[in-house]
Amino acid sequence: MATRVDVTPAAADMMRQLREQHGPLMFHQSGGCCDGSSPMCYLEGEFRTGSSDVLLESLAIEGVPEPITFWMSASQFELWKHTHLTVDVVPGRGAGFSLEAPEGVRFLIRSRLLTERELAELAG
Repeated sequence: MATRVDVTPAAADMMRQLREQHGPLMFHQSGGCCDGSSPMCYLEGEFRTGSSDVLLESLAIEGVPEPITFWMSASQFELWKHTHLTVDVVPGRGAGFSLEAPEGVRFLIRSRLLTERELAELAG
């Protein structure tokens, strides 16, 4: 089954750590510049989503009892709808409002184009 979002093992480890420290999590990817182009990790429900956002995936992370939702602004999704995203984590200073910032790491997106088969599965 095709997905729009996956995570690296390192990102999954950080998500488990953040879930243990803070509770249920969510991600939002906006289309802004600077930190707005990085995926931001929040407590579930802390970032209000609405009709201007698209739910790309409910991530099942081993060791996390509930799915971690991954949202993107609708305007950004229009530009990225043919793209598969992989959430990774790297050393460095994260965005000030993202939960991983105090850990000395930041989440980032690695991307590739979806294959024709994946696009067909996602459309179906």
